[in-house]
Amino acid sequence: YNSNLVPVGIDQVPHVEIAREIVRRFHALYNVEIFTEPQPMLTKVSKLPGLDGRKMSKSYNNSITLGEDEASVEQKLKRMITDPSRIKRTDVGNPELCPAFDYHKVFSTAEEREEICKGCTTAAIGCIDCKKILIAHIQELLTPIRDKRKRYEQEITDVAEFLAPSQAKANAVAEETVAKVRQALKI
Repeated sequence: YNSNLVPVGIDQVPHVEIAREIVRRFHALYNVEIFTEPQPMLTKVSKLPGLDGRKMSKSYNNSITLGEDEASVEQKLKRMITDPSRIKRTDVGNPELCPAFDYHKVFSTAEEREEICKGCTTAAIGCIDCKKILIAHIQELLTPIRDKRKRYEQEITDVAEFLAPSQAKANAVAEETVAKVRQALKI
C-alpha cells in the first residue's frame, strides 16, 4: 500500500527491517522501483513493560486494550507491579525500577512525574497514590475511544457494509501494485 512509515514498538523494528530488505532485494533483482521502502515510526517511549513487569503480551494478560471497560482498566492498574524493593508503604522506592513509572513517562505531566519521584524516593506517597494518578490519565485517554466505539456499535448494523468503501479503496491500490509486479516479473 506504499506506506512509508510504520508505527511500531522498538521490538517490532526487525520486522520492518525485513520488509525493507525484501523491497531492496526485489528492486535490485528486477531493476524496477515499485515498492516504497518503509521506515519504522517510533514514539519517544517506544516500549512499555507489561503490567506485571514482563514483556507486554495479550497472551500474558498483562496489557490494557483500547476496548476494555473502565472497571477492568482500574482493576488491572491497581494490581500492577511496582518497585519490588518497596514492600511497605514506609519503604523508600526507586521510580526507575518501577514498571508503573514507565507508564507515567507516557501518560503523566512532567510536574506529576517530578512529584511522584520525590514522593516515592522519600516514602511520602505510596504505590496506590502513584497508581491513582496513572488510572486517571489512562481513563481520560480511553473514555472518548469507548464512547466512539459505543456510538459505532449502535449506528452500524452491518460491519461488512461499513468497511466496504475502505476495502474497495485498498483493493484498488493493491491491484495497481500487483499489476506492476506482474509486469516486472513478466507474468
